[in-house]
Amino acid sequence: MAAPKGNKRVYLTWTDEMDAALLAVLVEHHNNGDHAQNGWKPHVYNASIRNVREKCGVEITKDNIASRCKTFDKHYEIISKILSQSGFGWDWENDKLLIDSDDVWNRYVEANKAAACYKTKVVKNWEAITTIYSKDHANGEGARTGAESAQLPAVEFEEATPDIPQKRQRTGEAILSMLGDMRTSFQDALKANEPLPMPHATPPAQILATLEEIPDLARSDLLRSYGKLILSERLVQALMELPMDMRKEWLLMLN
Repeated sequence: MAAPKGNKRVYLTWTDEMDAALLAVLVEHHNNGDHAQNGWKPHVYNASIRNVREKCGVEITKDNIASRCKTFDKHYEIISKILSQSGFGWDWENDKLLIDSDDVWNRYVEANKAAACYKTKVVKNWEAITTIYSKDHANGEGARTGAESAQLPAVEFEEATPDIPQKRQRTGEAILSMLGDMRTSFQDALKANEPLPMPHATPPAQILATLEEIPDLARSDLLRSYGKLILSERLVQALMELPMDMRKEWLLMLN
């Protein structure tokens, strides 16, 4: 975000501390439902400006906040779509994507060019970003999907009468049928471009706690197991089904 200063423009550089201070306020007010139709309610901006000033000693404006929120929204839109696909997870320690293989990534990026820079991109505060923006996207606040915006108008035909030749009646019926097929195909195509719903995933903290309960599991084995389980919800469920005295042996077989 740039602000005029004489004939020059001064750009605000957001630090990790500023992001954390801003998001702390936004999460709190998000949980209180303090959203306006086109953003946040005025007192949320004021609280954010005050918190960043107190925590970081930096003066920001409403425009700075709006610009930063667009960046958070972009991160959420792209990353959440990636995480909804098989072969991807989130590295909570390093704040970036976990990817099964280069082949999985290359196939995804081939169809989603905008995601290319996210292979190694560090995005901090992912939990806060998800808290704020997952509800906005689900409710469609601030934006409409293609399926909502593009609705084909209904086409009406007068009922055929004996005065209209039979061939002309059949032609009208054929056109009506063709338009119906086109509308269905068009709407199906729009739905294919909609983001896939986020699958259920056991929180990493719960996976770690489950592993720590296993007796005599070495630290290195615990970490290797943790790395595998956060990538596969099916493996997590399989572990939960095993008796406690069988879990260590099963995990070592996986490693």
